[in-house]
Amino acid sequence: MTTGRRIRIGIDTGGTFTDVVAFDEDSGKLVTTKTPSTPANPADGFMAGIDKVLGLLGLPEGHGDAIAAVSHGTTVATNQLLEGKVDRLGFITTEGYEAMLEIARQSVPDGYGNSYFWVKPARIVPRDLVKGVGGRLDFTGAEVRPFDEESARSAARWFRKQRVNTLGVCFLHSYANSGHEERMRTVLAEEHPDAVVSLSSEVLREYREYERAMTTLVDAAVKPRLSAYVNNIKARLAEYAGDRRVPFYVMKSNGGVLSADEVVHQPITTVLSGPAAGALGAALIAKVAGFDRVLTSDGGGTSTDVSVVIDGEPTLTTEGSVGAFPSKIPMIDVVTVGAGGGSIAWLSPEGTLKVGPQSAGADPGPLCYAKGGTEVTITDAHVFLGRIPPHLLGGEIPLDVEAARAGILKLAEELRLTPEACATGILEISAWNQANALRQVTVKRGLDVRDFTLTTFGGSGSLLLCRLVDVLGLPTVLVPPNPGNVSAFGLLTVDVKNDYVQTHVSLADALDPADVATMYDALTGQAREALTKEGFADTEHSFVRTADLRYFGQAYEVRVPVPDGAVDQRVLDEVAGLFHAAHRALYGYDFAGDATQQVEWVNLRVSGIGPIQRPEIQRHPQVDPPESFGRVGTRSVCFDPLDGYVDTPVLWRADLAPGTRVTGPAIIEEFGSTVPLHPGFDARVDEYLNIIVTRSQA
Repeated sequence: MTTGRRIRIGIDTGGTFTDVVAFDEDSGKLVTTKTPSTPANPADGFMAGIDKVLGLLGLPEGHGDAIAAVSHGTTVATNQLLEGKVDRLGFITTEGYEAMLEIARQSVPDGYGNSYFWVKPARIVPRDLVKGVGGRLDFTGAEVRPFDEESARSAARWFRKQRVNTLGVCFLHSYANSGHEERMRTVLAEEHPDAVVSLSSEVLREYREYERAMTTLVDAAVKPRLSAYVNNIKARLAEYAGDRRVPFYVMKSNGGVLSADEVVHQPITTVLSGPAAGALGAALIAKVAGFDRVLTSDGGGTSTDVSVVIDGEPTLTTEGSVGAFPSKIPMIDVVTVGAGGGSIAWLSPEGTLKVGPQSAGADPGPLCYAKGGTEVTITDAHVFLGRIPPHLLGGEIPLDVEAARAGILKLAEELRLTPEACATGILEISAWNQANALRQVTVKRGLDVRDFTLTTFGGSGSLLLCRLVDVLGLPTVLVPPNPGNVSAFGLLTVDVKNDYVQTHVSLADALDPADVATMYDALTGQAREALTKEGFADTEHSFVRTADLRYFGQAYEVRVPVPDGAVDQRVLDEVAGLFHAAHRALYGYDFAGDATQQVEWVNLRVSGIGPIQRPEIQRHPQVDPPESFGRVGTRSVCFDPLDGYVDTPVLWRADLAPGTRVTGPAIIEEFGSTVPLHPGFDARVDEYLNIIVTRSQA
């Protein structure tokens, strides 16, 4: 049955819940919901979410043909890397460089003072599964020694005999010339046809051999599992839509989406898929509300992800990592801390209270889920203190308050604390863990955290916002409507985006504008071809050029924009000026005007962008004076163990009209989230239905 309606759906699969947002392109209506995640087979939760949200739009089962497109934020690659679940992996590199992974960068975390205590973690590929192949290129891509066909075939046969079926290939200087790597792939196809292969010249065409090798190996490691997952979703979607092809996009770490057909060839690009969508959704909401310097805090069941947004754009980095694995691809600069609702409270060998990073996840989950969990979690502490209701999702999932109470009482006895002090202590540790993550993305990057508005979202993201205000000295906190679904909403605001890079190391004085123009044209051509393949007309294409520059002798670069139009000496000089300014903003000094300190170009980059229709954030007229709003009821809530429990009004967020003001203490509840407003705090509802929290003036 054909409905004629066009529904775009965003789905973010988290550790505890799968969040769903649907946008009716014809009416402009936006609908949100949540459904429990299904860790054993995430596709089940994915399809259940689609069924549920279509039902809310009045489309019962059998109307899958109304789906215009689905965008998905997945944690498949992220979780695999965070949990260290990397299957047997082989590495093929240039002969004589087999120890590249062992040598790495010769760096010790937290400085050399940690040298006595740090134990080098196991390499992503053990030394016995590394093979060298003869042949050599120089940094210009010129062949120094020809590709050794015999040693290549010998390596391929050896991996086949050892049944190592996932391989990464990284030859020296292949960023300048991919010929030897492509020949190696041909040999592998002939000698080891079952192998899944990633080439560094396709994954990361950039110099620095160790980082390129690691990024390539991470790409190879997640490729089998991500491909199986994405292809399963595609098949289930086609079946649901009556065998009609539904455009299916997957969120990338760089702030764009890519079709599922292409993302299986670039799995490394999805390693921060979910957190990236949340940062973008929060960025758009905060920008519309009038805030241009924003910190985002996405609290889920397993972790909290934080990032910085300036002028509506999240900060990007190519120096990121997931777990123990560096991944030098463009990604939104997100710091993750193990402080989610399911994070476990535990005692160290010294008898001190710790929280996380271990998590009870969705199954068995916290004690209050009554699904077999045996350890106290952050959610149990909130339930015990009355800060969240005795149910989730507006009553769909009842919570076992007594199980949480029993767990807190037992832990409090071990710590020789009152139960209220124990539960408050758990939340205090979690708040400081989150605060330290926020400091990492601000103070460590030369930014003053007090200049930013905090935007909290996710199911548990807003529960500790009042403590974060006090700990960090924040002026304002913004809580969007339906905060538990901001990541899924972000998926509907994201353009298709592909990134291309080419290393070209040259001093600015020796740089030929014609060479730079030729390379930018080639990168733009790759981006244009990809956008055309994604179905965008030439008139819809847009391209963003950037370059990585440094002062000669420096080890790391600063990325700056390159103006549109023809590349000539004037443009190169303008880029150098932008670099001086950016260097001063980052490090407090620059060498502009100093002829003895030369500028060096390192990487050229192009992003190809294909636009999508974004949902419009609706503005609501402010009620002045605001209409009266009724309480759902009252509940005994403990905000401070010294004060004990106090009768606290409980408000339903949907009843709060724009212009409404609330003075703490109060609990503001909605379908997927709760805002505990502590004594000494005020909240108001703005014209976009955001809750704006500030310290009371009194």
